[in-house]
Amino acid sequence: MDTNPTYSSLVAVGDSFTEGMSDLLPDGTHRGWADLLAARMAARTPGFRYANLAVRGKLIRQIVDEQVDVAAAMEADVVTLVGGLNDTLRPKCDMGRVRGLLEEAVERLAPSCKQLVLMRSPGRQGPVLERFRPRMEELFACVDELAARHGAIVVDLYGAPSLSDPRMWDVDRLHLTGEGHRRVAEGVWQALGYEPEDTEWRTPMPTTLPPGWVMRRAADLRFARQHLLPWIGRRLTGRSSGDNITPLLVPHWDDPVCTVHCREIGCYWVWDDLWPDGPPAAAPHTHRAVGLSEPCVVCATPAH
Repeated sequence: MDTNPTYSSLVAVGDSFTEGMSDLLPDGTHRGWADLLAARMAARTPGFRYANLAVRGKLIRQIVDEQVDVAAAMEADVVTLVGGLNDTLRPKCDMGRVRGLLEEAVERLAPSCKQLVLMRSPGRQGPVLERFRPRMEELFACVDELAARHGAIVVDLYGAPSLSDPRMWDVDRLHLTGEGHRRVAEGVWQALGYEPEDTEWRTPMPTTLPPGWVMRRAADLRFARQHLLPWIGRRLTGRSSGDNITPLLVPHWDDPVCTVHCREIGCYWVWDDLWPDGPPAAAPHTHRAVGLSEPCVVCATPAH
């Protein structure tokens, strides 16, 4: 791996982990590890392009059907693919089918880019991890095998002690906090060959006294009411948290007309938090077509 390589584009494929939940910004949007990574890469490469196609709740079949061909067609320098974990968390999961679909995704993406990045996803300490650990490790063994076969990089987040700490996870116990996403971005950054900015990203946080029994039970009740019961409800009714979220299939680079129009109609802009007054001329961006009230004048994305 070269030190400080030059990559001109990045496309991220996957589910909520890559979309950025629960790294919540003040305006209610999310900025996750992929956005943070893209910003750092863009700072080194003028004209850098970035698209995040990931959508929360997607199973590996949906990722293959909805995102893989789109990402391959972009012919980006770097493609990140993280998927299959949502499948392993379902009560009934055909791991053979999951492995086959992941293999299909890798075989289609690897030839389309200069560097494919796969990951062993992080796991939060607790009973959920222990229950599903065999499936997760079977998935990660497949990731390792595919990476070796296709020359992909594997970022081992599962083996990073810092990311198993419950304090790195949001109250929903399924998604990382902003600090967790920062550490993931650092791990991918280093795996791509860039000079480390945080050599201790894998190091656990300092030990603190755990909350008392009463506070833990209150947190458990809030978790069950706000997150667990809605999750069960979606499973029983066949719904997904990503049902009403559609990534824009055509990313826009450096288009001032699109910039103004997206702000007017309320498109989701990845970089609003970095440049409140508007992105500079060469800023990378992607916008998601979420609840558009009128078509986009640039790409003609239909209104919902």
